[in-house]
Amino acid sequence: MSNSQNANIVITGQGIISAIGIGVQETLQALRDGRSGIGTMKYLASTHHELPVGEVDRSNDQLKAMLGIPSEQEVNRTALLGMVALQQALDDANIQRKGRRVILVTGTTVAGMDLTERYFGTFRDSDEHIGCMRQHDCGACTNLIASHFGIFNESATLSTACSAAANAIILGANFLRTGQADVVVAGGAEALSRYHLNGFNSLMILDHEVCRPFDATRAGLNLGEGAAFVVMEREADAQERNADIHGYLTGYGNACDAFHQTMSSPDGEGACRAMTQALAMAGVHPDDIDYVNAHGTGTVNNDQSESAALRRVFGEQMPPVTSTKMYTGHTTSASGAIEAVFSLLAMRYGFVPANLGWTQSAPDCIRPSQGIAQLKVDRVLCNSFGFGGNDTSLLFARRPLHDMTRLDTTRKVRVAAEVELADPESLADINKYVKPLEARRMGKLLKASLLASYQALEAAGIDCPDAIITATAWGCAEHNELLLDQLEQEGEVPLKPTYFMQSTHNTIGSNIAIHLNCHGYNVTYSHGTRSFDWAMRDATMLLQSGQCHTVLVGLHEEVTPLMHSLMSRLGLPVAPADLYSRVVVLTVDD
Repeated sequence: MSNSQNANIVITGQGIISAIGIGVQETLQALRDGRSGIGTMKYLASTHHELPVGEVDRSNDQLKAMLGIPSEQEVNRTALLGMVALQQALDDANIQRKGRRVILVTGTTVAGMDLTERYFGTFRDSDEHIGCMRQHDCGACTNLIASHFGIFNESATLSTACSAAANAIILGANFLRTGQADVVVAGGAEALSRYHLNGFNSLMILDHEVCRPFDATRAGLNLGEGAAFVVMEREADAQERNADIHGYLTGYGNACDAFHQTMSSPDGEGACRAMTQALAMAGVHPDDIDYVNAHGTGTVNNDQSESAALRRVFGEQMPPVTSTKMYTGHTTSASGAIEAVFSLLAMRYGFVPANLGWTQSAPDCIRPSQGIAQLKVDRVLCNSFGFGGNDTSLLFARRPLHDMTRLDTTRKVRVAAEVELADPESLADINKYVKPLEARRMGKLLKASLLASYQALEAAGIDCPDAIITATAWGCAEHNELLLDQLEQEGEVPLKPTYFMQSTHNTIGSNIAIHLNCHGYNVTYSHGTRSFDWAMRDATMLLQSGQCHTVLVGLHEEVTPLMHSLMSRLGLPVAPADLYSRVVVLTVDD
């Protein structure tokens, strides 16, 4: 591979599957025609047919047939969607391993939940269908996708809720810029499940009509499903093999709103920081942006907060802004990659997709574009904002204004402090740092992770780190199990919102950021037993490249009695203790 110091990142392949079609051409046509894919659920076995969704119009058996997988083989829907999109991306880029270091980075949160919720009542008490638990966690889902192709040297999984796929693309870019990979395939996949449909419903943010982002009458989001992946290479390598270049990733930003677990701040602080970082990295001014693909979910809170952030960044020179959630529904962890493909298509074919459903302006929102059929689009800013304030922006361009350089990997990283916590009795010490009433609202793992973080930072003499990187294979397992048990025992009655709010993997890292008021880089790795390895690797890249001076890295796991039983019966490894937090504060010598 080329040894050039030019580390410009190019996109040489893309694949996509969503409610508006399978593949780039169907997707492009739907965007140009203004055709929504949101409608009545067909495949999801839910009782909530009053809730519109953006389903992929293929059954699991049809997806398996497309992939050459026997119909009798049990494969979760998230993995199936991911495989379809990934196959397209590889074909588009004409990627073969041939001695190249190829890494897969996936963003997901739901992972194999569709199988888990289907068989939970069975394998809880017997070994029937227990094998599906091997596909349950996020890392297992990524590994399942990777194994279908057999070309990847490594695979990693990020789980930052609705910004997961966008963060996967950032990680992929950093791997290329540090020379750790020759090709990165990055994106996300997410299937609809009763679990997260009812979870979002418990927060009362689902619209019973097709969503209307930025509209005065907006009443919530519609959930969707899908997958998308992009193939990323260094420019010199792509040119060496005469690859077709779809566009350049010239800038990206990751910041934490540090405000609330499920709400965005009124001033859009995290979103503003993420967009500003992306612009700065690309070396462009706000008025150089030709189109913004907004996160735009259609909830009252998100659209107001994102509008505030957009106004802070662009002022009176607002470029065309649209949300595309009314085409696909909110595909949560996959949305960053799906909308990255939308952004690349808008740039390549010169148009702006319409903000469908918008009819009435709202004083607290920007006025979105109603679509532009023909427009020279040189640069697109693509926003993805997740629960917990995990905010990410990607900037795509036809050509970069300046060359990216390889990131330095020579600085010496050292451990400033390390704390391990495995004794539930020690959780009472959390009251030293937070009010008792606030602590009572937290599950055991949130308390343990926050306490260990405070103690490690105290030992290192640091008030607030520059970045927070979390590792967890299972997340807040107790709350996940409580939600599954409620679904099994009571059916699709209103679930407890506090359970759902603490069920996403990135809840842990965002909880720490909120209490530390840390607006810096914030991601969560959920890749089985390798979660902590990936977290440390990312932290090392940030520190060696000079992007950060201090990083808080934590491994946080909890194991319920049921999980112990399941893992024992499956012969799978479990955490060192029922409750375990290990926090390392890393720094770099100047």
